[in-house]
Amino acid sequence: MPDIRTATRTAMATTTTAMIDALRLMAWLSPTYPIGAFAYSHGLEWAVETGDIRDEASLSRWLDDVVERGAGRNDLILCAEAHRTASAGDAVGLAEVNDLALALAPSRELHLETSQQGRSFLDATLSAWPCTALDSVGAVLDGAVALPVAVGTASGAHGMARPPTLAAYGLAFVQNLVSAALRVAPVGQSAGTRIIARLAPRVAALAEAVQDLGLDGLGSATLRLDLGSFRHETQYSRIFRS
Repeated sequence: MPDIRTATRTAMATTTTAMIDALRLMAWLSPTYPIGAFAYSHGLEWAVETGDIRDEASLSRWLDDVVERGAGRNDLILCAEAHRTASAGDAVGLAEVNDLALALAPSRELHLETSQQGRSFLDATLSAWPCTALDSVGAVLDGAVALPVAVGTASGAHGMARPPTLAAYGLAFVQNLVSAALRVAPVGQSAGTRIIARLAPRVAALAEAVQDLGLDGLGSATLRLDLGSFRHETQYSRIFRS
């Protein structure tokens, strides 16, 4: 029979590793992580200006589309692919994923949003959470880096599980947009909290559904948001960079 003490120690070590990974994700995707997420609204500010977002219900519908038919879904696929290539030590494949992620940005502002945050995320993580695997694969990402690629790369290089990484990334994406809405839309904190609570299970389900789709699963249908991001560049009064 297996040694009970050995089995107990193994179980405790597994639990500790999972807890450390969870805390690491919480730190990486926290609003305090130095990536400048507060400066971007992903087109939400323009949607408020035009009246597309005017209350809790319209904000909720807008976020539904962004998450399930727009950048939210695509980012999870890109994050999963970056995680896979980084886990395998495939630097060439990782560079290709990053090039595609940057090319998919439909406007200058949305390209800046993902590349500035991605670069900042990778630099901060390399400094605070160094590891040999991340140094190795991260070497090919020496220029602009898309945010989902940066997060997937760091998670894969650190040997963290893919499903919780995707779910945590998706929820952080939603939370940042809700935070932006609280600053520019007629929506209060209670409404924002209700929206996050409603979307959390959908984000988890989406993360599960797309984790093995591969790059062929990419695609979006948020044309009004994409066009709005162009118009936001010349919007007269604004507080966000996108």
